[in-house]
Amino acid sequence: MSFRHPLYTLRAQLQDLPRGIPLVAALKGYADAGSVVEVFTENLMSRLQPETIVEFDPDDLLDYRSRRPVAQLVVDHITEITVPSLTLELVHDQTGAPFYLLRGFEPDFRWLAFLDDLVALLDDLEVSEVTWVHSIPMPVPHTRPIGTAVSGTRRDMIDQFGVWQPTTTMPASVLHMLENRLSEAGYEVTGFVMLTPHYLAETECPPAAVAATERVAVATGLALPTDELRDQAKEFLTKLDEQVSESDELQTMVQNLEERHDEYLASRAPTLDQTDVPSADEIGAEFESFLARHQDSGKRSNDGDGSDNGLPPIV
Repeated sequence: MSFRHPLYTLRAQLQDLPRGIPLVAALKGYADAGSVVEVFTENLMSRLQPETIVEFDPDDLLDYRSRRPVAQLVVDHITEITVPSLTLELVHDQTGAPFYLLRGFEPDFRWLAFLDDLVALLDDLEVSEVTWVHSIPMPVPHTRPIGTAVSGTRRDMIDQFGVWQPTTTMPASVLHMLENRLSEAGYEVTGFVMLTPHYLAETECPPAAVAATERVAVATGLALPTDELRDQAKEFLTKLDEQVSESDELQTMVQNLEERHDEYLASRAPTLDQTDVPSADEIGAEFESFLARHQDSGKRSNDGDGSDNGLPPIV
């Protein structure tokens, strides 16, 4: 019998860790329209004092040329190198309730081995349920509540939050594969995909991060911090509305999106016409185009050629 060394290092005694608590997962590298995954995880990491209990080995899982380490140059010498990380954190919510958080980069390599190791860890920890989140661009207006596509085993979450329920094919993420494996193993698992306005895909969209945090909180029963995110979302929407009000073209675009959005919600009643609603294939094609642009821009950014003015790229 062959033995494979695990792809991770334990930073805590496994027997001392709590059992029967939820896992929340949010990984960067697949789809993060509006930087929802980044803002969501940074909010939890900065507000809830996490403890790293598992570190996955980037040498086994990371393509360094795709996601380069960051060097800190001070005048004439390198003072620090920051390598992308993939970790499992033990976190306590605002009431002290514990949960696990899987955060960091989505693996570039060895997905099956990574999933084997991760699922074995979840089995050992007797995780009660798994909830994951990411974000994709959709032709929806910022003037409507952020919608969600929901997958997994929990019918209550699908019925409550599943605005878009297509039948389609799409590029898979490692969290899609994790959901599939856990579902077959009898776990409770929920995937939340935030439907972020496509014209905000390349900038931070705090309203979508607020929605993601709220969805995860409802699914898990955790008390997660949202106050600062709500303030950021309010300021963001105020500035965005000001920008839109200065352009007839943008006003027309938003109005058209509002009409299509409202028609789509109405068309969920079978008696109404659905001819002007984007199909799953149309949205899937736009999503694949976003992934291609996202990968190209990521490579340019890692090579030092990218730029970001911090404004929504809608003009």
